Parts: sequence; structure tokens; C-alpha cells
Amino acid sequence: DGSLKDARNRLGNHKLIGVSCYKELTRAQAAVEGGADYIAFGSFYPSSVKPAAARAPLSLLASARAFGVPIVAIGGITPVNAGALIAAGCDAIAVISALYSAPDIAATALGSNNCRSAGVRTRSNA
Repeated sequence: DGSLKDARNRLGNHKLIGVSCYKELTRAQAAVEGGADYIAFGSFYPSSVKPAAARAPLSLLASARAFGVPIVAIGGITPVNAGALIAAGCDAIAVISALYSAPDIAATALGSNNCRSAGVRTRSNA
């Protein structure tokens, strides 16, 4: 990945740019100070995409609220465990394997009632 400054220079102020912060609040603080539109943390759960990724604790999400930008949770997220992340303080979730390994991707995405009941804002309930 390139630097946040390089991305902003290439894309301009009209594009949303986020920074992966893994499980580091200091990285998140630097990202926000550098102009990141959102910050991402994870891996929260085991993932086949990055099996050796260090685990971020759920408590990290509440601490990151102080930065005042949206928070995205990544890593091993499924419709079953997403609610805990939302309850812990993230604004959005990034789901890859749980969707693409599902027999019916659309049904899995639309059937995420655990997320909606936990307060996730979707286009259908915004």
C-alpha cells in the first residue's frame, strides 16, 4: 500500500480513503491526523484470507470512537458474529469469505438479520 498522502494527491478530496490500522490505536491516530476518512481494524476473527493475522480485541472499537471518524471492522466476519462488532462500536463491517463461500451469496447478504437487529445501517433500513 502507498501512503495516505499519495493516495489523497492522486484521488483528490472527493474520494473516501481509509487506512488499515490492524490493532494499533497509534496507527489510527496518525491516519486521522493525516486526513483518513475512515479507519479499519482487524482481524477480529480467524480468516482464511489472512490466517496468520494478529487478532484485534473488541474493546479496541470503543477506544477508537474517540477519533471521530467511521470505523470498519475486518477479518473473519460472518452474519453470526457481526452483531458483536456493531455492538462494540464499529460503523461498518467488511465481509469477504462468508459471502463468497456461501451457496447463495445474495441470500446470505440479505439474510444478515443479526446485523440489522444489532443496529447496522443498511440501504434498506437507513
